Amino acid sequence: MTTPPLILHVIHHLHMGGMENGLVNLINRMPAARYRHAIACVEDYSDFRERLTQPAVEVFPLYRSRQGVWGLRRALFNLCKRLRPTIVHSRNQSGLDALLPATLAGVPYRVHGEHGWDVDDLGGTRHKPALLRRFHAPFVNRYITVSKDLKQYLIDRIGIRAERITQIYNGVDVVRFNPLTPKSRAWLPASFQREDLLLVGSVGRAQEVKDHATLIQAFADLINAHSALRATLRLTIVGDGPMLATLRAKVTELGLNEFIYLPGALNAIPEVLSSLDVFVLPSLNEGISNTLLEAMAAGLPMLATAVGGNLELIEAGNTGAFFAPRDTAALSRLLHTYATDAGLRRRHGDAGRQIAVSRYSLTAMVEQYIEVYDALCH
Repeated sequence: MTTPPLILHVIHHLHMGGMENGLVNLINRMPAARYRHAIACVEDYSDFRERLTQPAVEVFPLYRSRQGVWGLRRALFNLCKRLRPTIVHSRNQSGLDALLPATLAGVPYRVHGEHGWDVDDLGGTRHKPALLRRFHAPFVNRYITVSKDLKQYLIDRIGIRAERITQIYNGVDVVRFNPLTPKSRAWLPASFQREDLLLVGSVGRAQEVKDHATLIQAFADLINAHSALRATLRLTIVGDGPMLATLRAKVTELGLNEFIYLPGALNAIPEVLSSLDVFVLPSLNEGISNTLLEAMAAGLPMLATAVGGNLELIEAGNTGAFFAPRDTAALSRLLHTYATDAGLRRRHGDAGRQIAVSRYSLTAMVEQYIEVYDALCH
Protein backbone atom coordinates (compact mmCIF):
# COMPACT_ATOMS: atom_id res chain seq x y z
CA MET A 1 0.00 0.00 0.00
CA THR A 2 1.32 3.44 -0.97
CA THR A 3 1.98 5.77 1.96
CA PRO A 4 -0.23 8.88 1.72
CA PRO A 5 1.62 12.17 1.08
CA LEU A 6 2.59 14.16 4.17
CA ILE A 7 1.46 17.76 4.66
CA LEU A 8 3.50 19.84 7.12
CA HIS A 9 1.29 22.66 8.40
CA VAL A 10 3.14 25.70 9.75
CA ILE A 11 1.32 28.04 12.15
CA HIS A 12 2.37 30.50 14.84
CA HIS A 13 0.86 28.77 17.89
CA LEU A 14 -1.36 25.75 18.32
CA HIS A 15 -3.70 27.08 20.97
CA MET A 16 -7.36 28.08 21.16
CA GLY A 17 -8.20 30.36 18.25
CA GLY A 18 -10.23 30.51 15.08
CA MET A 19 -7.48 29.62 12.61
CA GLU A 20 -6.15 26.89 14.88
CA ASN A 21 -9.62 25.44 15.28
CA GLY A 22 -10.00 25.42 11.51
CA LEU A 23 -6.74 23.52 11.11
CA VAL A 24 -7.75 20.92 13.70
CA ASN A 25 -11.13 20.46 11.99
CA LEU A 26 -9.41 20.06 8.62
CA ILE A 27 -7.02 17.38 9.89
CA ASN A 28 -9.66 15.52 11.89
CA ARG A 29 -12.14 15.43 8.99
CA MET A 30 -9.74 14.55 6.18
CA PRO A 31 -9.66 10.83 5.30
CA ALA A 32 -6.44 9.36 6.72
CA ALA A 33 -5.92 7.37 3.52
CA ARG A 34 -5.63 10.58 1.49
CA TYR A 35 -3.02 12.61 3.41
CA ARG A 36 -0.89 12.42 6.53
CA HIS A 37 -0.29 15.53 8.64
CA ALA A 38 2.26 17.13 10.95
CA ILE A 39 2.23 20.59 12.53
CA ALA A 40 5.20 22.91 13.08
CA CYS A 41 4.55 25.74 15.54
CA VAL A 42 6.66 28.84 15.01
CA GLU A 43 6.41 29.26 18.78
CA ASP A 44 4.66 26.61 20.89
CA TYR A 45 1.46 24.66 21.51
CA SER A 46 -0.98 24.24 24.39
CA ASP A 47 -3.33 21.46 25.44
CA PHE A 48 -5.42 22.53 22.44
CA ARG A 49 -3.42 19.89 20.54
CA GLU A 50 -5.48 17.27 22.38
CA ARG A 51 -8.37 18.14 20.07
CA LEU A 52 -6.53 16.36 17.27
CA THR A 53 -8.23 12.99 16.82
CA GLN A 54 -6.28 11.70 13.82
CA PRO A 55 -3.62 9.24 15.00
CA ALA A 56 0.09 9.95 14.69
CA VAL A 57 -0.14 13.71 14.01
CA GLU A 58 3.16 15.02 15.38
CA VAL A 59 3.38 18.61 16.66
CA PHE A 60 6.77 20.36 16.73
CA PRO A 61 7.35 23.54 18.81
CA LEU A 62 10.18 25.66 17.33
CA TYR A 63 10.33 28.60 19.80
CA ARG A 64 11.27 31.44 17.44
CA SER A 65 11.30 33.95 20.32
CA ARG A 66 14.10 31.94 21.95
CA GLN A 67 16.29 31.08 18.98
CA GLY A 68 15.59 33.97 16.59
CA VAL A 69 14.33 33.95 13.05
CA TRP A 70 17.45 32.33 11.55
CA GLY A 71 17.40 29.64 14.18
CA LEU A 72 13.77 29.06 13.27
CA ARG A 73 14.61 28.80 9.57
CA ARG A 74 17.39 26.29 10.26
CA ALA A 75 15.00 24.25 12.39
CA LEU A 76 12.38 24.29 9.65
CA PHE A 77 14.96 23.29 7.02
CA ASN A 78 16.12 20.36 9.17
CA LEU A 79 12.52 19.34 9.92
CA CYS A 80 11.66 19.31 6.20
CA LYS A 81 14.75 17.24 5.41
CA ARG A 82 13.81 14.74 8.12
CA LEU A 83 10.07 14.46 7.50
CA ARG A 84 10.18 14.79 3.69
CA PRO A 85 6.71 16.33 3.34
CA THR A 86 5.14 16.55 -0.10
CA ILE A 87 3.47 19.84 0.82
CA VAL A 88 4.32 22.57 3.30
CA HIS A 89 1.22 24.61 4.09
CA SER A 90 2.10 27.84 5.91
CA ARG A 91 -0.42 30.28 7.35
CA ASN A 92 -0.34 34.05 7.89
CA GLN A 93 2.70 36.29 8.21
CA SER A 94 4.76 34.24 10.66
CA GLY A 95 4.32 31.19 8.43
CA LEU A 96 6.17 32.95 5.62
CA ASP A 97 9.45 32.00 7.33
CA ALA A 98 8.82 28.36 6.37
CA LEU A 99 8.73 28.94 2.61
CA LEU A 100 12.42 29.48 1.84
CA PRO A 101 13.62 26.61 4.10
CA ALA A 102 11.01 24.31 2.55
CA THR A 103 12.15 25.25 -0.96
CA LEU A 104 15.83 24.73 -0.12
CA ALA A 105 15.02 21.40 1.56
CA GLY A 106 13.42 20.15 -1.65
CA VAL A 107 9.77 20.14 -0.58
CA PRO A 108 7.91 19.73 -3.90
CA TYR A 109 4.97 22.04 -3.19
CA ARG A 110 4.36 25.06 -0.96
CA VAL A 111 0.90 26.38 -0.11
CA HIS A 112 0.39 29.63 1.81
CA GLY A 113 -2.86 30.59 3.52
CA GLU A 114 -4.09 34.01 4.59
CA HIS A 115 -6.59 33.81 7.45
CA GLY A 116 -6.93 37.30 8.90
CA TRP A 117 -5.33 40.59 9.83
CA ASP A 118 -2.70 41.59 12.37
CA VAL A 119 -3.72 44.25 14.88
CA ASP A 120 -0.91 46.53 13.69
CA ASP A 121 -1.93 46.18 10.01
CA LEU A 122 -5.73 46.00 10.07
CA GLY A 123 -6.20 47.38 6.58
CA GLY A 124 -3.20 45.70 4.99
CA THR A 125 -1.61 49.09 4.31
CA ARG A 126 1.76 48.73 6.04
CA HIS A 127 4.75 48.49 3.73
CA LYS A 128 6.87 45.87 5.53
CA PRO A 129 4.25 43.07 5.70
CA ALA A 130 3.43 43.64 2.03
CA LEU A 131 7.13 43.56 1.14
CA LEU A 132 7.59 40.28 3.03
CA ARG A 133 4.72 38.71 1.13
CA ARG A 134 6.07 39.90 -2.22
CA PHE A 135 9.52 38.54 -1.38
CA HIS A 136 8.14 35.09 -0.56
CA ALA A 137 5.72 34.93 -3.52
CA PRO A 138 8.15 33.02 -5.82
CA PHE A 139 8.28 30.18 -3.26
CA VAL A 140 4.49 29.67 -3.23
CA ASN A 141 2.77 27.26 -5.62
CA ARG A 142 -0.77 28.00 -4.44
CA TYR A 143 -2.41 30.58 -2.17
CA ILE A 144 -5.55 29.94 -0.13
CA THR A 145 -7.59 32.73 1.44
CA VAL A 146 -10.58 32.30 3.73
CA SER A 147 -12.40 35.36 2.38
CA LYS A 148 -12.86 37.27 -0.87
CA ASP A 149 -11.57 40.34 0.95
CA LEU A 150 -8.21 38.66 1.62
CA LYS A 151 -8.04 37.34 -1.93
CA GLN A 152 -8.46 40.87 -3.27
CA TYR A 153 -5.73 42.07 -0.91
CA LEU A 154 -3.28 39.56 -2.41
CA ILE A 155 -4.23 40.63 -5.92
CA ASP A 156 -4.23 44.40 -5.40
CA ARG A 157 -1.54 44.92 -2.76
CA ILE A 158 0.84 42.01 -3.25
CA GLY A 159 0.47 41.55 -7.00
CA ILE A 160 -0.50 37.86 -6.98
CA ARG A 161 -2.33 36.68 -10.09
CA ALA A 162 -5.92 35.66 -9.38
CA GLU A 163 -5.41 32.21 -10.92
CA ARG A 164 -2.83 31.40 -8.22
CA ILE A 165 -5.37 31.95 -5.43
CA THR A 166 -8.12 29.64 -4.20
CA GLN A 167 -10.71 31.11 -1.84
CA ILE A 168 -12.18 28.61 0.65
CA TYR A 169 -14.60 29.57 3.40
CA ASN A 170 -14.10 28.04 6.82
CA GLY A 171 -16.53 25.27 7.64
CA VAL A 172 -18.64 24.74 10.75
CA ASP A 173 -19.90 21.56 12.39
CA VAL A 174 -23.64 22.15 12.08
CA VAL A 175 -24.39 19.03 14.15
CA ARG A 176 -22.19 20.01 17.09
CA PHE A 177 -23.31 23.65 16.90
CA ASN A 178 -27.09 23.81 16.85
CA PRO A 179 -29.99 25.62 18.53
CA LEU A 180 -30.75 23.80 21.78
CA THR A 181 -34.14 24.07 23.44
CA PRO A 182 -34.31 24.66 26.34
CA LYS A 183 -31.11 26.67 26.66
CA SER A 184 -28.40 25.14 28.86
CA ARG A 185 -26.87 27.68 31.26
CA ALA A 186 -25.29 25.38 33.83
CA TRP A 187 -21.83 26.80 33.04
CA LEU A 188 -22.89 30.28 34.18
CA PRO A 189 -22.94 31.69 37.71
CA ALA A 190 -26.21 31.05 39.55
CA SER A 191 -27.25 34.69 39.17
CA PHE A 192 -27.05 34.34 35.35
CA GLN A 193 -29.14 31.17 35.13
CA ARG A 194 -32.62 32.65 35.54
CA GLU A 195 -34.89 31.70 32.65
CA ASP A 196 -36.16 35.26 32.25
CA LEU A 197 -32.68 36.69 31.59
CA LEU A 198 -31.62 37.71 28.08
CA LEU A 199 -27.97 36.83 27.52
CA VAL A 200 -25.76 38.75 25.07
CA GLY A 201 -22.40 37.13 24.41
CA SER A 202 -19.19 36.93 22.46
CA VAL A 203 -16.60 34.17 22.10
CA GLY A 204 -13.03 34.88 21.06
CA ARG A 205 -9.48 35.30 22.19
CA ALA A 206 -9.08 38.31 24.50
CA GLN A 207 -6.72 40.34 22.34
CA GLU A 208 -6.69 43.88 21.06
CA VAL A 209 -7.95 43.12 17.55
CA LYS A 210 -11.14 41.56 18.98
CA ASP A 211 -11.94 44.86 20.77
CA HIS A 212 -14.19 43.41 23.47
CA ALA A 213 -13.80 46.71 25.34
CA THR A 214 -16.22 48.33 22.87
CA LEU A 215 -18.82 45.65 23.61
CA ILE A 216 -18.43 46.14 27.36
CA GLN A 217 -18.82 49.91 27.04
CA ALA A 218 -21.82 49.64 24.71
CA PHE A 219 -23.52 47.25 27.13
CA ALA A 220 -22.79 49.59 30.05
CA ASP A 221 -24.21 52.56 28.15
CA LEU A 222 -27.35 50.57 27.31
CA ILE A 223 -28.29 49.47 30.82
CA ASN A 224 -27.40 52.89 32.22
CA ALA A 225 -29.71 54.57 29.70
CA HIS A 226 -32.53 52.01 30.06
CA SER A 227 -32.76 51.07 33.70
CA ALA A 228 -35.53 48.51 33.08
CA LEU A 229 -33.02 46.33 31.20
CA ARG A 230 -30.82 46.00 34.30
CA ALA A 231 -33.24 43.40 35.62
CA THR A 232 -33.23 41.20 32.51
CA LEU A 233 -30.08 41.79 30.44
CA ARG A 234 -26.67 40.18 31.00
CA LEU A 235 -23.38 39.97 29.03
CA THR A 236 -20.73 37.25 28.87
CA ILE A 237 -17.43 37.21 26.93
CA VAL A 238 -15.73 33.82 26.76
CA GLY A 239 -12.03 33.53 25.90
CA ASP A 240 -8.55 33.87 27.34
CA GLY A 241 -5.74 36.10 26.15
CA PRO A 242 -3.49 39.06 26.94
CA MET A 243 -6.39 41.53 27.31
CA LEU A 244 -8.46 39.47 29.77
CA ALA A 245 -7.15 41.17 32.94
CA THR A 246 -7.69 44.60 31.38
CA LEU A 247 -11.25 43.72 30.37
CA ARG A 248 -12.05 42.42 33.86
CA ALA A 249 -10.64 45.60 35.36
CA LYS A 250 -12.87 47.66 33.05
CA VAL A 251 -15.95 45.74 34.19
CA THR A 252 -15.02 46.38 37.82
CA GLU A 253 -14.35 50.06 37.12
CA LEU A 254 -17.80 50.40 35.57
CA GLY A 255 -19.34 48.68 38.60
CA LEU A 256 -20.90 45.95 36.46
CA ASN A 257 -19.56 42.70 37.90
CA GLU A 258 -23.11 41.51 38.63
CA PHE A 259 -24.11 42.12 34.98
CA ILE A 260 -21.01 40.98 33.02
CA TYR A 261 -19.29 37.58 33.30
CA LEU A 262 -15.80 36.96 31.85
CA PRO A 263 -14.88 33.34 32.70
CA GLY A 264 -11.78 33.11 30.48
CA ALA A 265 -11.34 30.07 28.22
CA LEU A 266 -13.96 27.32 28.23
CA ASN A 267 -13.99 24.09 26.23
CA ALA A 268 -17.76 23.69 25.96
CA ILE A 269 -18.28 26.33 23.25
CA PRO A 270 -21.38 24.65 21.75
CA GLU A 271 -23.03 24.83 25.17
CA VAL A 272 -21.90 28.45 25.58
CA LEU A 273 -23.40 29.51 22.26
CA SER A 274 -26.61 27.57 22.81
CA SER A 275 -27.15 29.55 26.02
CA LEU A 276 -26.97 32.95 24.31
CA ASP A 277 -29.77 35.06 22.83
CA VAL A 278 -27.64 37.49 20.78
CA PHE A 279 -24.06 37.09 19.52
CA VAL A 280 -21.73 40.08 19.07
CA LEU A 281 -18.41 40.24 17.21
CA PRO A 282 -16.82 43.69 17.75
CA SER A 283 -13.48 42.96 16.00
CA LEU A 284 -11.46 45.73 14.39
CA ASN A 285 -10.99 43.44 11.38
CA GLU A 286 -11.59 39.78 10.53
CA GLY A 287 -10.81 37.17 7.92
CA ILE A 288 -13.60 34.64 8.24
CA SER A 289 -14.57 34.26 11.88
CA ASN A 290 -15.08 30.67 13.03
CA THR A 291 -17.06 31.86 16.04
CA LEU A 292 -19.37 33.85 13.76
CA LEU A 293 -20.03 30.69 11.75
CA GLU A 294 -20.58 28.73 14.96
CA ALA A 295 -23.01 31.35 16.24
CA MET A 296 -24.83 31.20 12.92
CA ALA A 297 -25.09 27.41 13.17
CA ALA A 298 -26.34 27.79 16.75
CA GLY A 299 -29.25 29.84 15.45
CA LEU A 300 -28.22 33.18 16.94
CA PRO A 301 -28.86 36.66 15.53
CA MET A 302 -25.49 38.32 14.94
CA LEU A 303 -24.20 41.85 15.43
CA ALA A 304 -20.76 42.43 13.95
CA THR A 305 -18.45 45.14 12.71
CA ALA A 306 -18.73 45.92 9.00
CA VAL A 307 -15.20 44.74 8.22
CA GLY A 308 -13.38 42.02 6.28
CA GLY A 309 -15.06 38.66 5.98
CA ASN A 310 -17.92 39.65 8.29
CA LEU A 311 -19.51 41.36 5.29
CA GLU A 312 -19.49 38.04 3.44
CA LEU A 313 -21.15 36.03 6.21
CA ILE A 314 -23.89 38.24 7.66
CA GLU A 315 -26.86 39.37 5.60
CA ALA A 316 -27.94 42.67 7.13
CA GLY A 317 -31.67 42.67 7.85
CA ASN A 318 -31.87 38.89 7.40
CA THR A 319 -29.39 37.28 9.81
CA GLY A 320 -28.15 40.26 11.81
CA ALA A 321 -26.80 43.80 11.59
CA PHE A 322 -23.54 45.72 11.24
CA PHE A 323 -21.91 48.57 13.14
CA ALA A 324 -18.65 50.44 12.59
CA PRO A 325 -15.54 49.44 14.58
CA ARG A 326 -15.36 51.13 18.01
CA ASP A 327 -18.81 52.71 17.52
CA THR A 328 -20.19 52.10 20.99
CA ALA A 329 -23.28 54.27 20.38
CA ALA A 330 -24.32 52.29 17.29
CA LEU A 331 -23.73 48.96 19.04
CA SER A 332 -25.69 50.10 22.07
CA ARG A 333 -28.65 51.03 19.84
CA LEU A 334 -28.53 47.66 18.08
CA LEU A 335 -28.38 45.81 21.38
CA HIS A 336 -31.47 47.70 22.52
CA THR A 337 -33.31 46.80 19.31
CA TYR A 338 -32.55 43.10 19.58
CA ALA A 339 -33.03 42.94 23.34
CA THR A 340 -36.57 44.31 23.03
CA ASP A 341 -37.73 42.37 19.93
CA ALA A 342 -37.99 38.60 20.43
CA GLY A 343 -39.50 38.12 16.98
CA LEU A 344 -36.53 39.80 15.31
CA ARG A 345 -34.10 37.63 17.26
CA ARG A 346 -35.95 34.47 16.26
CA ARG A 347 -36.24 35.38 12.55
CA HIS A 348 -32.60 36.35 12.16
CA GLY A 349 -31.38 33.36 14.16
CA ASP A 350 -33.43 30.90 12.09
CA ALA A 351 -32.23 32.43 8.82
CA GLY A 352 -28.60 32.23 9.93
CA ARG A 353 -28.98 28.58 10.89
CA GLN A 354 -30.39 27.73 7.46
CA ILE A 355 -27.50 29.49 5.71
CA ALA A 356 -24.88 27.76 7.88
CA VAL A 357 -26.33 24.35 7.01
CA SER A 358 -26.61 25.04 3.28
CA ARG A 359 -23.34 26.93 2.62
CA TYR A 360 -20.73 26.41 5.30
CA SER A 361 -20.50 22.73 6.16
CA LEU A 362 -17.20 21.17 7.25
CA THR A 363 -17.58 18.57 4.53
CA ALA A 364 -17.56 21.23 1.81
CA MET A 365 -14.51 22.92 3.32
CA VAL A 366 -12.49 19.69 3.56
CA GLU A 367 -13.38 18.69 0.00
CA GLN A 368 -12.10 22.02 -1.32
CA TYR A 369 -8.79 21.69 0.53
CA ILE A 370 -8.38 18.16 -0.81
CA GLU A 371 -8.96 19.49 -4.34
CA VAL A 372 -6.10 21.99 -3.87
CA TYR A 373 -3.75 19.33 -2.48
CA ASP A 374 -4.71 16.80 -5.17
CA ALA A 375 -4.15 19.31 -7.96
CA LEU A 376 -0.56 19.77 -6.74
CA CYS A 377 0.27 16.15 -5.93
CA HIS A 378 -1.46 14.45 -8.84
